[in-house]
Amino acid sequence: MNYDLIVVGGGPAGILGAATAAAKGLQVVLLEKNEKLGKKLFITGKGRCNVTNYGDIDDYLNNITTNKKFLYSTLKSFTSQQLIALLELMGVKTKVERGNRVFPQTDKSSDVIKALQKHLEINKVEIRLNTAVKSVFTRENRVKGVTLSNGKSIQAEKVLIATGGMSYQQTGSTGDGYQMARQLGHSLVEPRPALIPLVTREPWVKDLQGLSLKNVSVKAIINNKIKAEQFGEMLFTHFGVSGPIILSISSYLKPFKAPVKLAIDLKPALSDEQLDARLQRDFDKYWGKHLKNSLDDLLPQRLIPIVLAQSGLDIHKQVNQVSKIERGLLVQALKNLGLTVTGTRPLNEAIITSGGINVKEINPSTLESKIVKGLYFAGEVIDVDALTGGYNLQIAFSTGFLSGHSAAAEKSVNSAR
Repeated sequence: MNYDLIVVGGGPAGILGAATAAAKGLQVVLLEKNEKLGKKLFITGKGRCNVTNYGDIDDYLNNITTNKKFLYSTLKSFTSQQLIALLELMGVKTKVERGNRVFPQTDKSSDVIKALQKHLEINKVEIRLNTAVKSVFTRENRVKGVTLSNGKSIQAEKVLIATGGMSYQQTGSTGDGYQMARQLGHSLVEPRPALIPLVTREPWVKDLQGLSLKNVSVKAIINNKIKAEQFGEMLFTHFGVSGPIILSISSYLKPFKAPVKLAIDLKPALSDEQLDARLQRDFDKYWGKHLKNSLDDLLPQRLIPIVLAQSGLDIHKQVNQVSKIERGLLVQALKNLGLTVTGTRPLNEAIITSGGINVKEINPSTLESKIVKGLYFAGEVIDVDALTGGYNLQIAFSTGFLSGHSAAAEKSVNSAR
């Protein structure tokens, strides 16, 4: 069989790249080393699959944390609206939730994967599972095919590398594409975790393990400057902190350099003055009681001794004996609960990998390599990443589409010649 395009990797980027190129007339084979397609996609959004975000291009650019300018042409080439229309054509209806997050109506990632497989089948893409690629071979600096791990080779004039990053390695994302690209002369921005839980120094976080806080604001502070600020939900763990806003903050801390201070505003909707007035009302209500027993209306019970310790107040002090100055200390503790970040969890636990193939070596209009003719890249293997909310998956779909479209357009140009 003679192929025009070999796609390495059966995730969202590889699938869209393969189907798009095949729809335009190319003979395409998709090689996936796992026993099934979309293994990482299956676990995204806790199995619900936050497939994209309905925001406009400006919203996307505001939520991309690495190389947003590089992605401008890509995101314009295949939008979230086009993805939603494609899924619907393949039988998957979607719904829009808070923050413009888009999910399948069934809340099943498996339905998205089935739709993508159908897209491949309709466009007659040959799919080979359990097929690992060792390297891409070239002649005179032009792609000629791939060598498989079993020593066999497949020939083609074009290869799309869409092998993912290095997070969730049990799904097959083990950095294979990085090695292939390096062998061909590409440089790598060191892979590092993004959207990752943070490890903190303070031992008291273990006492709060499993406690989730909603509607809080968290600032990340480095050298007395605010590096990032997020509002929403966070979670205390045995090692530190996690949850949506912590994951987003982590993406602004790469590469991570300690120390980073976190300031948690437990009551961001209240000003200092309003919070002080609230404390006075609660103290009136619990007149004569100890401080540790007077904050249940304001805080989760496990958090009360932590906040009081940070304020420096005696937990056994009666509320009717608390001075205005001491109330001010308590207000500051409630508005600035402090943690010291010492690191992140391992890369394998990250939702997304930051780093990868250097975008300076990729044409942003086509996603073709500037170093090797006929070599394309798509998805997480490229040094691009964004915050949570469906943005990263849309980047995968959009880069897949553009690379497949470009490979087909190049074929058409060569045929015309």
